[in-house]
Amino acid sequence: MLLGVLAVLHAAAGGSVDPAAAVLAVAPGLLVATTVEGVRRRARTGRRGRGARRVLLVGEAAGIDRAARLLNSRTDHAYQLVAAVPVGPDRPAQDTVQVPGRLASCPADDDVTTVLGGAYAHEADLVLVAPGPQLTGDRLRRLGWGLHDAGVALCVLSELSGIAASRVRPVTAAGLTLLHIAPPLRGGPQGILKSVLDRTGALFGLLVLSPLLLAVALSVRVSSRGPVFHRQVRQGQHNRPFTMWKFRTMVADAEARKAQLTKENEVDGPLFKMRRDPRVTPVGRTLRRTSIDELPQLFNVLLGQMSLVGPRPPLPEEASRYDEREHRRLAVKPGLTGLWQVSGRSDLSWQETVALDLWYVDNWSVATDMGLLVRTVRAVTDGRGAY
Repeated sequence: MLLGVLAVLHAAAGGSVDPAAAVLAVAPGLLVATTVEGVRRRARTGRRGRGARRVLLVGEAAGIDRAARLLNSRTDHAYQLVAAVPVGPDRPAQDTVQVPGRLASCPADDDVTTVLGGAYAHEADLVLVAPGPQLTGDRLRRLGWGLHDAGVALCVLSELSGIAASRVRPVTAAGLTLLHIAPPLRGGPQGILKSVLDRTGALFGLLVLSPLLLAVALSVRVSSRGPVFHRQVRQGQHNRPFTMWKFRTMVADAEARKAQLTKENEVDGPLFKMRRDPRVTPVGRTLRRTSIDELPQLFNVLLGQMSLVGPRPPLPEEASRYDEREHRRLAVKPGLTGLWQVSGRSDLSWQETVALDLWYVDNWSVATDMGLLVRTVRAVTDGRGAY
């Protein structure tokens, strides 16, 4: 951003600056910025490692199961589930969760002592409450009084999911705690900026990568019979079809042979994926692992059919099988990369892919896109889930 601002100011002023002098002038600023970011990153990593919260879950069995399943399925958070105190006679289905005590279905005098006993027994420093018909209102408030008096932190689980914290604004009214949810970005200044960055980035990428694109095109053409590019109709924003471009990584009659391999599909949902697809050429395997086969989609981005960051564009046959929830993936332009790319790609289940795409659809921002583009470099280098 600093270099961009300086370039604009230089062009506006119309002055002449020796390029060598300009590089020397900005080098200290770039060095300082890189150093500060490195220190901040190490500090954040250190805090996450040292500050893991030991969590005691309190709630009805269904609420405990939901929270335990989600907390245990992800590692990108600082909450370690150590035990649970169910409310009512039902037992949580999560057998791995230890149960040091139980609260009665109705408010009781020993609510606080039971929860505190579980927290002390498992050295929990945070009580996470999942409210329900048997644990709400005055009972929850009294439990909070007892926990705070004992020096134990309290957190209340919300039924909201898939919403970035930046979109939530708590307010109070008439003694109630209200959560205002900002609508997803669909246009405005950020939408215009995203469009400008997409097309500028695509044009810059095509110019810089043109030698690589020519070399890959030549290797695809020489290594196997068939066209250099694979053109495929995909469904874009608002379910509008467009032709997506990729380097060909399979044999020329791959589509005709797909029906023979249907039983070998290794993913659930409408997708078709095989780790060792016999239709993929030797050169194609390398292109897929490095994601170089996706680079021609920069033309689609330049034409405004795709974005640099977004959900993967589905095939028409896949989109025709979407339910209402899955169809929401098409509310934004599909992307060359996205959360799926930096989170495991083909190793993800269909439901995990949908969940990531829906989170992006509802919570994207230009800053999020920039972060995902940076993380894509690491994901491509790693090659995990690319086949």
